[in-house]
Amino acid sequence: MREVFTEMSPDEIQSDQLAHIYCELAELIGTEAALKIHATYRGQQINFPVNLFTKEFVQEQILREYDGTNVKQLASKFGYSEKWIRTILKTKERN
Repeated sequence: MREVFTEMSPDEIQSDQLAHIYCELAELIGTEAALKIHATYRGQQINFPVNLFTKEFVQEQILREYDGTNVKQLASKFGYSEKWIRTILKTKERN
């Protein structure tokens, strides 16, 4: 693997000097954070899941926030179908 300019300070680097994805990251979260990501993950392919939270966490939140009438709102809030929300609620009823 090729060497990286490790002696360069993040203050010396302009985001437009970076390769496309690192340029985007630098503009989004800052050059120093983009350099940390590069140092840790360079050469690897990373896939960011659509859902930020685990399914278990979302299920707990749905059960906590369900008021008997808000299936549609919960589906919209968490990005799941109303059918999936009802399935979660029915599973809880059985337990």
